[in-house]
Amino acid sequence: MADFDLYERELWAGRAPAYERGFARMTRYMVGPLLDAAGVAAGTRVLEVGTGPGFVAAEAVRRGAEVSALDADPGMAEAARRNVPGLDVRVAVLPEVPFPDGTFDAVVGNFVINHVGAPDAALTELRRVLRPEGRLALSCWVMPGVGALAVVRDAMDAAGVPWPDDIPPSPFMEYGEAMAFRRLVAEAGFADVAVEEVTWEHVVDPEEWWETGALSRVGSNGVAVSRQDAATVARIKAEYDRLVAGYAVPDGADGASGGQVALPAHALLASARH
Repeated sequence: MADFDLYERELWAGRAPAYERGFARMTRYMVGPLLDAAGVAAGTRVLEVGTGPGFVAAEAVRRGAEVSALDADPGMAEAARRNVPGLDVRVAVLPEVPFPDGTFDAVVGNFVINHVGAPDAALTELRRVLRPEGRLALSCWVMPGVGALAVVRDAMDAAGVPWPDDIPPSPFMEYGEAMAFRRLVAEAGFADVAVEEVTWEHVVDPEEWWETGALSRVGSNGVAVSRQDAATVARIKAEYDRLVAGYAVPDGADGASGGQVALPAHALLASARH
């Protein structure tokens, strides 16, 4: 677990701008459902963990909540400060949560629980800082990832490029389906645990998705591609182009311009009570 957390710190160092341009736009779809599940409204004292560029925190502030935020990466924390002026954002690596017991009415995290080495310990800490009857809401990806999350990895496989042996799998991999995620949250002591699957289409320019998801070293797929020579990257790109063509958006459909693709995204949303 310590090795995975170390890998995550190295993985995300310096990646905040690329993440904000790419994957963070896809994860914005879950901001509203996440805050609704936690009952975040005017006056709610809320903690967001793994704030990234601060998109969840910004919406919580817009709703009138009193917001604090954490992120493990200093660059992400700085991006959140820029996007949400005056936000109380601190650098901390889960399961560290630098607040006293019972501080918050709600704790939320958008696609962060799958990036920690000890998800069970993190959940225990999140419960600690919730007041009695406080609400928890967490999103994660369905695992193994498909569609938008997997298209670069699928292109590597199609090109015959082996996955690096030294990239550690997420300890969350075994919890990336509804029943297992629900069990994990319940075993941390939460009540009224519910997990729902949420799907949507991420409409994006495929060249932009290649740049932010493969060439900008965002996530493990980006790390794996970055280690290849130019000829191998070209092979992967050819397979990527072939795969994303199957998700092409017709000209004018849904108001989208020609050349875009609609990549499926599959997530889980857990909600619970202290």
